[in-house]
Amino acid sequence: MMKIRCDFCKTEYNLDKVPSTAVKCAVCGHVWNVAMPARKNSLLMFFASLCALLSAVVFTIAVIVQHQAKQANSGPLIATVSEIENSTDEDGATHLIVKGTVKNVSEDIYGVPDLLIVSMDDHGKVLAQQKFMPSATLLDAGASVSFSHTLAVQPNGVKRIAAKLVNLEIPQDEKK
Repeated sequence: MMKIRCDFCKTEYNLDKVPSTAVKCAVCGHVWNVAMPARKNSLLMFFASLCALLSAVVFTIAVIVQHQAKQANSGPLIATVSEIENSTDEDGATHLIVKGTVKNVSEDIYGVPDLLIVSMDDHGKVLAQQKFMPSATLLDAGASVSFSHTLAVQPNGVKRIAAKLVNLEIPQDEKK
């Protein structure tokens, strides 16, 4: 439903759609062309996209800084999150892409286990976990491999994302 107004006598009319031809005022007889209404949705979509981008940048910085500050170098392989990106699919749904590396900090070759992307709230409570296989199966001493994983829909309240190695098996003679 849209409202139009006669430019001459200011009589208002309600129309179901924009007319394809000129309209004539029933009161004064003035004839005019009705312009297409301005699209408010474009501006709202731009503003919403800008807000989403800004929040994604702030979220990414907070997650990376927090994760790196708490990372413990306790095993031969270390999984590190280096970047979190926002991605929008064809249906308009937003997904997070978690990128990082797995590094072998030992002097031996190790098999790379599955990775677990853990989504947590600001108190460290686990909200969701997603397991995936990295692209490399073995890592030489000092070598690293990059990973990238698109997360499914995230629950509300996610404040931190971490990458963990699943079932890393350390040979008996290397355990301390």
